[in-house]
Amino acid sequence: MLLEIIKILFGGFCVGLASSVTVGPVAVLCIQRTLSKGHLSGLLSGLGIACADTLMAILAFSVYALLKSYIDEYSTIIQSCGGVFVVIVGILIFFKNPVPQIRKNRAGKSALWQDFASMFGFTLANFVVIIPYILAFFTMFNIDLVLDNPDADTVATTYTYVGRWMNNVLVLGGFLLGATSWWLALTSLINIFRKGFRPRHMLTINRIAGVVICALGIITLISVIIG
Repeated sequence: MLLEIIKILFGGFCVGLASSVTVGPVAVLCIQRTLSKGHLSGLLSGLGIACADTLMAILAFSVYALLKSYIDEYSTIIQSCGGVFVVIVGILIFFKNPVPQIRKNRAGKSALWQDFASMFGFTLANFVVIIPYILAFFTMFNIDLVLDNPDADTVATTYTYVGRWMNNVLVLGGFLLGATSWWLALTSLINIFRKGFRPRHMLTINRIAGVVICALGIITLISVIIG
């Protein structure tokens, strides 16, 4: 039982971590706040992003649950498409230069709750891009769902219902933990090297993130071919 819980949490954690390892517009603002206003400001900005991502993960997870039967039926094609999509995103991230955006943005004075709220709202505003991205990782990592069985007896149906929601809560809890861990690690690292940090270093972060995401997509494609 404990191993099963850990497995479900770890699956959600991987999706949350993989979905967060990018240096897009929200990450640029988060890093900039860490540099200009301190670690706590950057961390709360990151938590705002993580919470918004988790809310969108709930929507992505719901879509995934509704389409699970089709995903199972066409799992090879869907996982292949998901892998290709992730590789393309990784390549785009690798070649994206965030430095011009840093020069364009300026972190003004704001309360800590405003740091959280502004990043939460800004991330939600990009839901059209983020939800398919998260959905691709749910498909890629093949997160298992426990669905109701309408033909089961009352006791079994109740058990399945509780199990399904526990499974979903664990997956989404793992997702939030994975996303939060990324922002905690990133802002902590930047804060440690704050004095020597330069905008060009963010280009290096993009390169690493792009390689990691491409690797995940390639691993998925290889597993589909071998399987």
